[in-house]
Amino acid sequence: MALGDLMASSLVHSSSSSPSQSPAAPSAPLPNHHHNHVTDDLPVMNGPEPRNGLEADEEKPAPVAYLPQVAVLCEQRHEGLDEAAAAAAGPSTSGLVSKWRPKDRMKTGYVALVVCLNISVDPPDVIKISPCARMESWIDPFSMAPPKALESIGKTLHSQYERWQPKARYKLQLDPTVEEVKKLCNTCRKYARSERVLFHYNGHGVPKPTANGEIWVFNKSYTQYIPLPITDLDSWLKTPSIYVFDCSAAGIIVKAFLERLDWSSSSSASSLKDCILLAACEAHQTLPQSAEFPADVFTACLTTPIKMALHWFCRRSLLCGSLDHSLIDQIPGRQNDRKTLLGELNWIFTAITDTIAWNVLPHDIFQRLFRQDLLVASLFRNFLLAERIMRSANCSPISFPLLPPTHQHHMWDAWDMAAEICLSKLPQLIADPNAEFQPSPFFTEQLTAFEVWLDHGSEEKKPPEQLPIVLQVLLSQSHRFRALVLLGRFLDMGPWAVDLALSVGIFPYVLKLLQTSAMELRQILVFIWTKILSLDKSCQVDLVKDGGHAYFIRFLDSLDAYPEQRAMAAFVLAVIVDGHRRGQEACINAGLIDVCLRHLQPENPHDAQTEPLLLQWLCLCLGKLWEDFPEAQLLGLQSNTPEIVICLLSEPQPEVRASAVFALGNLLDMGSSSLNGTDDDSDDDEKVKAEINVVRSLLQVSSDGSPLVRSEVAIALTRFALGHNKHLKSIAAEYWKPQTNSLLKSLPSLANISNPSNVYSPNNILQGSSGLASHIGPVLRVGSDSSATGRDGRTSASSPIVTTSIMHGSPQSDDSSQHSDSGILLKENASNGGLSYTRSKPVDSGIYSQFISTMCSVAKDPYPRIATIGRRALSLIGVEQVVVKHTRFNSGGAHQGETSAPPSNFGMARSSSWFDMNSGNFSMTFRTPPVSPPQHDYLTGLRRVCSMEFRPHLINSPEGLVDPLLSSVAAPSNAELSILPQSTIYNWSCGHFSRPLLTGSDDNEDANARREERERIALDCIAKCQHSSCKMTSQIASWDTRFELGTKAALLMPFSPIVVAADENEQIRVWNYDDALPVNTFENHKLSDRGLSKLLLINELDESLLLAASSDGNVRIWKNFTQKGGQKLVTAFSSVQGHRAAGRSIVIDWQQQSGCLYASGDMSSILVWDLDKEQLLSTIQSSTDSAISALSASHVLSGHFAAGFADASVRIFDVRTPDRLVYMARPHAPRTEKVVGIGFQPGFDPYKIVSASQAGDIQFLDVRRAAEPYLTIEAHRGSLTALAVHRHAPVVASGSAKQMIKVFSLEGEQLTIIRYQPSFMGQRIGSVNCLSFHPFKSLLAAGAGDNALVSIYAEENYK
Repeated sequence: MALGDLMASSLVHSSSSSPSQSPAAPSAPLPNHHHNHVTDDLPVMNGPEPRNGLEADEEKPAPVAYLPQVAVLCEQRHEGLDEAAAAAAGPSTSGLVSKWRPKDRMKTGYVALVVCLNISVDPPDVIKISPCARMESWIDPFSMAPPKALESIGKTLHSQYERWQPKARYKLQLDPTVEEVKKLCNTCRKYARSERVLFHYNGHGVPKPTANGEIWVFNKSYTQYIPLPITDLDSWLKTPSIYVFDCSAAGIIVKAFLERLDWSSSSSASSLKDCILLAACEAHQTLPQSAEFPADVFTACLTTPIKMALHWFCRRSLLCGSLDHSLIDQIPGRQNDRKTLLGELNWIFTAITDTIAWNVLPHDIFQRLFRQDLLVASLFRNFLLAERIMRSANCSPISFPLLPPTHQHHMWDAWDMAAEICLSKLPQLIADPNAEFQPSPFFTEQLTAFEVWLDHGSEEKKPPEQLPIVLQVLLSQSHRFRALVLLGRFLDMGPWAVDLALSVGIFPYVLKLLQTSAMELRQILVFIWTKILSLDKSCQVDLVKDGGHAYFIRFLDSLDAYPEQRAMAAFVLAVIVDGHRRGQEACINAGLIDVCLRHLQPENPHDAQTEPLLLQWLCLCLGKLWEDFPEAQLLGLQSNTPEIVICLLSEPQPEVRASAVFALGNLLDMGSSSLNGTDDDSDDDEKVKAEINVVRSLLQVSSDGSPLVRSEVAIALTRFALGHNKHLKSIAAEYWKPQTNSLLKSLPSLANISNPSNVYSPNNILQGSSGLASHIGPVLRVGSDSSATGRDGRTSASSPIVTTSIMHGSPQSDDSSQHSDSGILLKENASNGGLSYTRSKPVDSGIYSQFISTMCSVAKDPYPRIATIGRRALSLIGVEQVVVKHTRFNSGGAHQGETSAPPSNFGMARSSSWFDMNSGNFSMTFRTPPVSPPQHDYLTGLRRVCSMEFRPHLINSPEGLVDPLLSSVAAPSNAELSILPQSTIYNWSCGHFSRPLLTGSDDNEDANARREERERIALDCIAKCQHSSCKMTSQIASWDTRFELGTKAALLMPFSPIVVAADENEQIRVWNYDDALPVNTFENHKLSDRGLSKLLLINELDESLLLAASSDGNVRIWKNFTQKGGQKLVTAFSSVQGHRAAGRSIVIDWQQQSGCLYASGDMSSILVWDLDKEQLLSTIQSSTDSAISALSASHVLSGHFAAGFADASVRIFDVRTPDRLVYMARPHAPRTEKVVGIGFQPGFDPYKIVSASQAGDIQFLDVRRAAEPYLTIEAHRGSLTALAVHRHAPVVASGSAKQMIKVFSLEGEQLTIIRYQPSFMGQRIGSVNCLSFHPFKSLLAAGAGDNALVSIYAEENYK
């Protein structure tokens, strides 16, 4: 199977783990008549008789269809976004990683060959046997005259070494004196400089080395042996050096060297590290004398290993009798041609010795001996053979560094087999030179062995010993493709595998392969490089040096590859340019920007959008390409790049949106001198215009539903704050200047705003923004945001100075102006305000005002990391945080303050709308502002006094003042640049490629099994509760939550005996009601502004998530909340962004099968959020001015939900129909108290609605019939506070402020009334704040307001 297909198929399987694709399955099919009734019947409001077929199959559908298959918020991006984790996911540049790189490649440049044979004179300490080993360099010294023999042996030795290192310089000394050796050594070191020198010593014609470690040479007249101390030799040759001692008792020399190492000074000790020794035998051994070996068997193994190995093997194999030994010297072919017999043998030998070394040696020694220097590597490979052959003759070669024994390694068996196959073919190949060469099966078999390991191996098991062989196979065209595919599979197993492959030495091979044009290798090479670069970024340098980037640009631009594979090419290019200027320049010259932009736009607009992973990486690649590279930023701004990338800000995948923001943010220049008015290019104006355009688009997505996106926006805007620091500071200064004139005197100047002759001419108003907010000139729209003002009478403790001036979310939001209290501060001379000291710019400062107000929102983002970035950005432009004395309020005060005015802004107190923008009236209800602090000298570093902030009017105590905070803000410095928050999307996205891409994860199987089990349990419970009496008469648990303000919300977990409760202070507590033990307790957030609206459960059938909705509309979603201290924030966003719900009356509901969250409140629209895409799906106008007081999403039909209004009306909406509203009724008329609770489809009846109003009546409606209720229950007189509707059982419950809970059947029969809690000695249960049924069982949880008790009720026979 070709790798492209292998990858394609596996990429499809693993797409659920790919960060860009949602695992959500389509919702389960519904029975037909439900679909009909959606589209046809509901719009018939006061309808005639229902259509045929609706009542025909009226039996309830089996509930199995309604266990939703959708799971949301369980992608990789929900694991958390902190910078440390993201950095860990990105490619590393140090650590584990770069250990694989050979420290510095070395070369052996000089070789000194010293041969002391003194032919025909045996040394005195050697007694020779007969017949005796005679051959030296495969020459019999007695076959010619001694001087000639000596010369031939020397020449042959030279040529044997030259085969391993042809480029070295060779010097030969035959039977030399001490002087000659000294001169030789000095010459070699002089010319070799810092390269390695090899010193080869053959001492077969002199005595053994002395005990002091001296070797012997001759005097001039050859009458004496002269000792040469090893210390002298070492001092002449210095390091780096390698010595080969081929003489008896050579171990003595090694020992002397090591002693010298021990007592030499520490400085030379480090240099001696680079001294390598190979010796023929131990100190007590003599060389083998058997005639079956050459006399210099050690040298023969080191320099002619194949010949030596075959001769030795031949004597031991079954071929011994039948094969003529002289044929071994006639093996056809060349050693470096792998398609010949000799070449192939040599190749197999290299692969086997490499493999033995890699499997036996520690990695650092393997790197040093086998990967640093070609000649050293060859000698050590051959040394392994010497050890095997000489040990058979009771002789043990030794080395420094010492190697573990390898002579019995099982890979030698593979060598013997290859040798046998070769020798058996030899006679016929020699007889017929034209016979076709049959390659050995060795490599095919070894690849198969590797494949078997891949099927069964893992990180815990022993690494695959065939890895070095796979490397050798890459040299051969015939096996290359298969080897690369297997290598790709291996690298996919994880970073440990990539590290192993790099330490074996794969890097130069795959780098070289980028120069091939073979089409079939492209996909697998891109995959392999993706894996390498996901571990080690430092390879970017090598790729650019070798021109490898062009290979990936061509691949990225080829349409015949799968988009996932092109995404890998984009990833590789992103790593190449990441922080690497030469890479950036090379890629720009190769046209990478155009290639990326071409693929960011679909060929024709109707095409399905490209693979999200590809879009994501094209954006990240562009962002990295111009990161901190002004020339590239300019190129990007001048082309149509921003327009193309801005289109991606509405893509469904948060990863794509965040990457697009990253690309746009990196176009913003942070420190350009031009913005300080120093140089006067027209280019510069263009550039600033383009930058402003980018910022405007970023401001629009500042309220995206995904923290991943919002954090990138916040970081990009912080860059803007640095780049445009001076302008922003001056504009910010305008707002916070102490008011010298009295406030009233400055107010009339607001009237000029709409006057066309004024600088604020209407045509300058920013597009799409509402009203004054966007005026050019320093007008900041300071609306008091409900989330900051504490309408319940608390002030905000930790928000920045602008805490009450936040325009929530998007500056473009449609109705933000109606819902804001617009405080506008203008200086009379503001026409040139703030810009007067720089040259005029084509920048409208309205964008700055918008920027400041958006950043104020960001500083209060519900996701803590983003809020921190926002506060950092504000501090860059001189806006500091205000410290507020925070006092707790009693629970009573929390509700009285709903109508009170917000706290004052910027040194004025004002009523809820002190300047009515529509009519121009302003109600004069200010309190006098505090006396202005003295004016500061603005020239000595903008020193600014932050204004004082008041509590709301209901608290008139003097302690309400905030401590003013003096802040001194200087110009941006290096320190400020260093606090620029780091973007996480790039590093975080890199993590995707370091995870396995080819194999589907086993987790999915476990999750599916767990889900099936849960579905089975749920269906059993549903069946039981549908047929039960539902009389909630027995209280099975009562929990004193100890909440100070009473319980605000409670919910029961579906598959464990756990109840979760929360109070107005947003304390969340989790309790096990079977064991009556607390499980966990945590705060929803640390901000001062508290108030809870609702708790909901997401993904009931999977890993449940807890959604906590605050009353300011912020939604936070937690996972692992049932583990003590284990809760983790999955995501957080403002569900009513831009729509400031007046009051704190957010209502919210969740629909699992569509993945939609519905949010509304005291406003004219309902926002529909898609939590899978983390995006605002649509905004539905509620078609009435009345506030929405209750929401209930359908559990039967995707996209349907019911809303109850404050004017006692009820409406049903369908997100999918064009006019959205499909049903409307006023069941509570003539009463007009607000709807407190609404239940859509109680007991799974698809046509029923239950609505309860504050007046105490519960109305039952049938959407097929007229808008009149078919059943009314007068449940409580004027005090109904809570309604709960069971999703599957035909039962509803209501609670009242008069300490009573009633349970009714859907026919209106009162089943139970709960007045007292017998376990608490007749104590009343207190005002009922919340009621909630278990999703599948007949259990009811009730939370009380006064005494913070949560009680759980069940049927009599509950087990």
